[in-house]
Amino acid sequence: MTLGGWLRRAERQYAESGAVLGQTAAGAHDEALYLILRTLGLPLGSGPGARRRRLSAAQSAAVAEVLRRRLVERVPAAYITREAWLGGARFHVDERVLIPRSYFVEVLAEQVDPWLADPAGVTRVADVCTGSGCLAVLLARHFRRARVDAFDLSADALEVAAANVRRHRLSGRVRLLRGDLLRPAPGGRRYDVIACNPPYEPTAIVDGLPPEFRREPRLALDGGRDGLVLVRRLVRQAARRLRPRGILMIEVGGARAGFLREFGHLEPHWFHTEDGSDCVCLIQAERLARLHRRVRS
Repeated sequence: MTLGGWLRRAERQYAESGAVLGQTAAGAHDEALYLILRTLGLPLGSGPGARRRRLSAAQSAAVAEVLRRRLVERVPAAYITREAWLGGARFHVDERVLIPRSYFVEVLAEQVDPWLADPAGVTRVADVCTGSGCLAVLLARHFRRARVDAFDLSADALEVAAANVRRHRLSGRVRLLRGDLLRPAPGGRRYDVIACNPPYEPTAIVDGLPPEFRREPRLALDGGRDGLVLVRRLVRQAARRLRPRGILMIEVGGARAGFLREFGHLEPHWFHTEDGSDCVCLIQAERLARLHRRVRS
């Protein structure tokens, strides 16, 4: 069978299996092609000519096994290939971390800098709930002069993050800290930018996730009863950890309405995303200071 023949077969198998997409690709064609190319060791940008390539018996067996793992065992594609892509950068991933798919990659390139007095002068950045370290790497690449503190509660996740920091040669600028949200930050340290893609799915939704998503660490998904348990604590911590003209950015997913009910008085700005979910918000330090004063009073 040719590579193209396997691709057509794989698309039929995806449809029959009921496999859920969204962790690596939005469509069966793209994910199946990705898995086949990676299994055969071919470049991801292989042109149409590659589809006429005839596979050996051993190659066909390898493709069949990968598709079995994906469609029968329901292992996410990224855990099979041990890689994920975000913002044009390649990251190592495995079952210890959430598969990267943050909306931050959309907003960081063009929508964040106008909210900073001097983007080139940003020197201290925090990435809370860093997971695989992908956002910490993207933040370090965007803010070229900044040192990034990346926090996570999971020791397993931090091992993966360390590998990704080394892969991108950022060990001198990205420091990994284990602990609960911003608590491990050195005493008195304040940041120009605090970014967080926290667990924000309500517990009831996590309980009903399809098999592919249940293979991801629950710690990285479950945001408590209403999805905002960690978000509430982070907002209050950030009020004491931002520099006077700093910004806090949080991705809240489907919890946007609940976030607005609780923190709408802080006048969050919602970044636009391509799919219209607009679920990443920014709050300026001066707005958060209101919360800090309220807590103290």
